[in-house]
Amino acid sequence: MTACPDSSTASKSLWRHRDFRRYLTGQAASVAGSSISSMALPVLAVLHLDATPGQVAWLAFWGQLPPALLALHAGALADRHSKRRQMITGDLVSATALVTVPVAAALEELTLAQLMVVAVVHGAACVLHDAAAISLLPTLVDRSLIQRGNSRIGGLFAIAATGGSSLGAALTALLGPARALLGDVGSYLLSAWCTARIQARETTPARTSQRRLRAEIAEGLRYVRDDHRLSVLTWVNATTSLALAVLNTLWALYLLRVLEMSATAFGVVLGIGALGAAAGALSAPAVARRFGPGPMMLGALALTPLTQVPLLLASPALGWEIVIGGALFLQLACAGAAGTTQRSIRQIITEDCMQARMQAVSTWLTSGARPLGALLAGGLGTWAGVRPALIVGACLLVVPLVVLARSPLRALRQMPAPPPTPEGTGYTTGQPPAAAGPAVPAPGPAPAAEGAMDGGMP
Repeated sequence: MTACPDSSTASKSLWRHRDFRRYLTGQAASVAGSSISSMALPVLAVLHLDATPGQVAWLAFWGQLPPALLALHAGALADRHSKRRQMITGDLVSATALVTVPVAAALEELTLAQLMVVAVVHGAACVLHDAAAISLLPTLVDRSLIQRGNSRIGGLFAIAATGGSSLGAALTALLGPARALLGDVGSYLLSAWCTARIQARETTPARTSQRRLRAEIAEGLRYVRDDHRLSVLTWVNATTSLALAVLNTLWALYLLRVLEMSATAFGVVLGIGALGAAAGALSAPAVARRFGPGPMMLGALALTPLTQVPLLLASPALGWEIVIGGALFLQLACAGAAGTTQRSIRQIITEDCMQARMQAVSTWLTSGARPLGALLAGGLGTWAGVRPALIVGACLLVVPLVVLARSPLRALRQMPAPPPTPEGTGYTTGQPPAAAGPAVPAPGPAPAAEGAMDGGMP
């Protein structure tokens, strides 16, 4: 699927771009709501349902399994059909699944088994939504504005996550973790409404014959494999995701139970980390111009394992809570800067008709790593203890650094050029595009520049 953006996409002021504002508002609302769930669900499982480390790991496993199974199909569907319709469907299914939790809690029927079912349904709906949402941006704005758009998105999303974490902490304290999830339900409804108001027309490419979904999935896999830039960045994301899955699975349990952190302090720490993500995303364009996209990403990946040291040395004390918050700020600042840059590179060099499938391949690998990381964390946490499991996760964060350091991308000084012929060169033969050779820097300095490097936060 390709879209035909109107002339307003060429505007240098993204804030005056009506469709971009609607897109950004809807996605930011969803991010804020998801931060409420990230705050409320661990508290609900650990403190109210007395979940063991193994049960926490299984809850994480089931929530992370749908992307590993469905990402490739969701990407192919988004390239074939309306991205906006797929986003709205995902939002409505997520809202329906989450609303069952406060209802069951009110009836005193809530169980860990239900949380696992909700995690599966919610995860599947998020796959459908995200595959379409991430690939919709290049159809709304001109490619010359993608890096700047991703920077704005990353900054606003991080601020929304900060507000969501703070709101989640307040709602959890006032209403309890189950009813706090109603905030996330409302965010999905707002996201669906904003998406429905986007007016940019989407057009389905002409097809001489109906192609099998499996063939289009295979085409996406070949496309990423045959472009060394896409393949390297995808493997960096996947290995980062595996390491962070080990850390994420036990992080809430470690802070809430081992370090005896209160639910309110837990939410505040999450909020501090989100501010770091905003700072990293907003500063990414300037840092990339000064040092180059490759060295900047390499430096961010080198700092990330070091940010886990305070977590591993901490003991129950207010001072350590402050130090952990500061380390999380730095970690997510690195993630925001590197994630904004790598996503912009991938979107710039990918043809319109392959945007969703390109992103789906990355989502498939990163999401496939998460259940493995969750199971590894659960096994290590049960057998050796929570702190040794976190040490293993921190050590695994060195792997993506090595992957990028062994690639020519480590020395990339400018953002690459887009495909030479944006229209009329659809990738339908299984051959890589002309830009799939060595990175070709755009003339002049990198343009003024979302999202964190995959993996989120522990």
